[in-house]
Amino acid sequence: MAYQADSTRYQDMEYRRCGRSGLKLPAVSLGLWHNFGDTTLHDNARNLVLRAFDLGITHFDLANNYGPPPGSAEENFGRILHNDLKPYRDELIISSKAGYTMWPGPYGDWGSKKYLVASLHQSLKRLDLDYVDIFYHHRPDPDTPLEETMSALDLLVRQGKALYVGLSNYPAEQARQAFSILQQLGTPCVIHQPKYSMFERWVEADLLDTLEEYGVGSIAFSPLAGGMLTDRYLHGIPQDSRAASSSRFLRPEQLTEDKLQKVRRLNALAEQRGQKLSQMALAWVLRNDRVTSVLIGASKTSQLEDAVGMMSQRAFSPEEITEIDSILL
Repeated sequence: MAYQADSTRYQDMEYRRCGRSGLKLPAVSLGLWHNFGDTTLHDNARNLVLRAFDLGITHFDLANNYGPPPGSAEENFGRILHNDLKPYRDELIISSKAGYTMWPGPYGDWGSKKYLVASLHQSLKRLDLDYVDIFYHHRPDPDTPLEETMSALDLLVRQGKALYVGLSNYPAEQARQAFSILQQLGTPCVIHQPKYSMFERWVEADLLDTLEEYGVGSIAFSPLAGGMLTDRYLHGIPQDSRAASSSRFLRPEQLTEDKLQKVRRLNALAEQRGQKLSQMALAWVLRNDRVTSVLIGASKTSQLEDAVGMMSQRAFSPEEITEIDSILL
């Protein structure tokens, strides 16, 4: 049976303006870093994508190296897009990135114009698209001049291969330089994707101020700290958990007793608020209007439903903010 989107999909989601641009993103976006490669079941990946869209999640975040193996997440999402979501293409924000190792040799990594242009062309073929909505440089390149990397992003917009450009993992000062170059080129940066959670607050020092100054939105990745900010680890490390498998998302040594004590105290506060810890953690990242969206991963549709359920309880009292800070700091 052909997929038909839920007619109430826009009812409960909030769409937030991305900096000073005309682009709006859902408060919750779905990342396809994990659970969408060739090592996962296609039916589950399809169910996740379609359920996300039915819940009002219109933004699907990819990169050239997502899988595993690299490239397979784009290929699998491309099939879902072709078979199920093609009639809804203009309701979707599809992003991809380049900046990590993708193929052998000197032209398959970092930030040269050669690499970025070739990578996006490959991504478009895998996705079976004419353009992506957002194309990011995935990480700073210590060797390539910033002017070259930014001019490649500008070129790809002018070629019609991307509508907007973004940066990921750039520290504040380097981001400031990149924003300035892009403004001069006439293709302003629309979004920055930093790692941000209750346990990773570096963006608060100066990055968020820089984004506000330049009118750039932001989307926080790993807002649940690799799963630490859920009820998964309240009573130790389950054998089937990410931490038990020493995944790249969460390693056992990160779950110190100090961290676990903080998680338990945060969970108690979430229960007082009538939320799951994961929902409170997402709402906390979104408490600042300079954060446009939170980027979540999911392996089950119930995780998507929980994340979107957070929308009904997003506000924090001053007392709650003070209590959270006292737990974290």
